Amino acid sequence: MKNLRTESIILAVGLLLAGLLVYEGFDSMAERDRSVDVRGFSERIVNADKATWPISYKAFGNDLDMLYVNADEAKHKIISFLTKAGIAPEDIASSAPRVTDYNATDYKPDNIKTRYMIQMCITVSTKKVKTVRELTYRIPELIREGISIVNNDYDANQLTYEYTGLDKIKPAMIEASTKNAREAAEKFAKDSGSKLGKIRKASQGYFSIENRDNNTPWIKKVRVVTSVSYYLKN
Repeated sequence: MKNLRTESIILAVGLLLAGLLVYEGFDSMAERDRSVDVRGFSERIVNADKATWPISYKAFGNDLDMLYVNADEAKHKIISFLTKAGIAPEDIASSAPRVTDYNATDYKPDNIKTRYMIQMCITVSTKKVKTVRELTYRIPELIREGISIVNNDYDANQLTYEYTGLDKIKPAMIEASTKNAREAAEKFAKDSGSKLGKIRKASQGYFSIENRDNNTPWIKKVRVVTSVSYYLKN
């Protein structure tokens, strides 16, 4: 009888301990399942460090040989205009002239009275962004010399600015966006009466580079968003 009573006591204690362990296990699992998802971002305003400027020339006439001569003269004048302003020759590329013979096409605009049209494009690709900006205001100088610069074609003279120094600022921006995310998570944990735990998972969004506004395309806005999930502790 005494042995039976002892065994009963041991069994009861064992069941109690097992219950406590199960409870603590569920409580631990519940704590691990508690988390908060936050986003942090970092943003910088930078100046473009590269400009690409296609300068389109177009002329009309009935004498094809003269059109070629005029196009060649225009090309040299445009290149001289650019190099005198400080653009390096290796940053200038010119396309071969393209000729349209309206007598050999099915369509001829009503306002075109000549047989031929000749087109060419001289493209500047340079790090001298400020110089290019200044040169755009001096295009009338070329026009006064009789060089027909196209301004109304969709793909003509579409000056674009780029920022190519992203790799230099990436680490600092990622650090700033991660810090921003943690600050948001800490505030949530404080407001909910919890403590912030370890990172559950994290993902870095892509970097975007956009014009700061429509009026100053040479000023860029760089932005990155980081998503982080933290465990919450009681």
